[in-house]
Amino acid sequence: MSNLDALMHGFSVALTLHHIVLMIAGVLLGILVGVLPGLGAPNGVTLLLPLTFSMDPVSAIILLTSLYWGALFGGSTTSILFNIPGEPSSVATTFDGYPMARQGRASEALTYAFISAGIGALVGIVVITLLSSAVASFALRFGPPEYFAVYFLAFASFIAFGGGAPLKTIVSLCLGFGFGMMGMDTVSGSMRLTFDIPELIRGISFLVVVIGLFGLGELLLTIEEGPEFKGASGRLDPRGMLRALASLPRYWVAVLRGSAVGVWMGITPGGPTAASFMSYGLARRMSRNGARFGRGEPEGVIAPETADHSAGTSAMLPMLSLGIPGSATSAVMLGGLMIWGLNPGPMLFIEQRDFVWGMIASMYLGNVIGVILALATVPLFAAMLSVSFSIIGPVIVTVCLVGAYTVAGAPFDLWLAVVFGAAGYLMKKLDYPLAPLVLAMVIGDKAEDAFRQSMLMSNGSLGVLWSNPLVGALSTLAALFLLWPVASAVLGWHRTSKAMRMARAEPGS
Repeated sequence: MSNLDALMHGFSVALTLHHIVLMIAGVLLGILVGVLPGLGAPNGVTLLLPLTFSMDPVSAIILLTSLYWGALFGGSTTSILFNIPGEPSSVATTFDGYPMARQGRASEALTYAFISAGIGALVGIVVITLLSSAVASFALRFGPPEYFAVYFLAFASFIAFGGGAPLKTIVSLCLGFGFGMMGMDTVSGSMRLTFDIPELIRGISFLVVVIGLFGLGELLLTIEEGPEFKGASGRLDPRGMLRALASLPRYWVAVLRGSAVGVWMGITPGGPTAASFMSYGLARRMSRNGARFGRGEPEGVIAPETADHSAGTSAMLPMLSLGIPGSATSAVMLGGLMIWGLNPGPMLFIEQRDFVWGMIASMYLGNVIGVILALATVPLFAAMLSVSFSIIGPVIVTVCLVGAYTVAGAPFDLWLAVVFGAAGYLMKKLDYPLAPLVLAMVIGDKAEDAFRQSMLMSNGSLGVLWSNPLVGALSTLAALFLLWPVASAVLGWHRTSKAMRMARAEPGS
């Protein structure tokens, strides 16, 4: 079956009244999640995940991905109107979006943001569509060594390209491994890291961890910063929207560059936040209007928004095909797939064709619905932000704690959510990345199982990881990624030493 035939089959799965209603509901919920400070796409997806346990996987993933797109749009709304990034990936949008709004050009800024975001998302979905068949044909070559090499590559990629300090990323990964190992060992049946606490025998749910880290932790940061919801008018001016639409083609270079950056950062573990900052920095450096960036330049809105959404959609491909999430939200969705009884990896494209192509088709529809609803609901959500944070804050706390309790109905999980909320706050303050911790909790046990199976196949020899060209290439690439920070540090030290020697050798120095 060709990609086009498979996509048409996906549309036949996704284009039902039930699924369209789920898309609209998911986008609206996502916009709300993106608009309200203290929430965010990872936490919104986490809170909604328990409600999907009784749904079929196609409907569940459509609802969650639609919420994801809506959250990205909602974060842009508050960035432009109130200078409050509802999503971390929307921070770069505030640099020029908010000045445009203060100049009375809020309608133009929002139109630039939403249309360019829609284009970036479309590019990411097209990439997924084109590469899916190659991934499926590649699937049959995978065994336990290949799967472990892929997981190893995922962890090493976060260390090399995650954007944070490599040592802090390693600490975050190790914490995730430790939390994921708590409870019963699936191979030996023995208890690990339970510390004689009966509640830990069943392990720690990654949902509780994520609710604490992303929900309560972000809320504590928001309280510390003292949010004040003061911003530009949320009224849409049709003339300003038409002016923005007419002038958007002039920025086609920024759109293409932002889309390319977003696709790359989505497929690698860079994620939407790093993509938006990178795209903004490249646009400012390469644009003829670079000097005007920061004072209301449209290109300063288009560049990060295009990259943000293309990265958000592209992150779904490695999550589905290799079990490597390209963002924190896709890491949460990865756990959802396993809860629904689906195994992320290359075989998913062969064994669950309806699920994969139904989701891809829904991504086309969901992003179109997202652009329309984002523009239509700007006045509503702008008015909502006039509500005091003293009211919104307790509502968010209640939602988080209810979500944590519904995972297993255990009061102990409420305490765990609070503890991880404090941990999330401290990790954010100390610049420890959260996504690697979630990744290690979600796929750490699968990596362990694949490694054990590989060792049993080879009688304990690590040579099995280089036993054929495929697993050898993956293992070698992972090892290079793992050593990349060390090589970069050595090269930097060498260049600095060389520059100092040359400076001392200059006459008169």
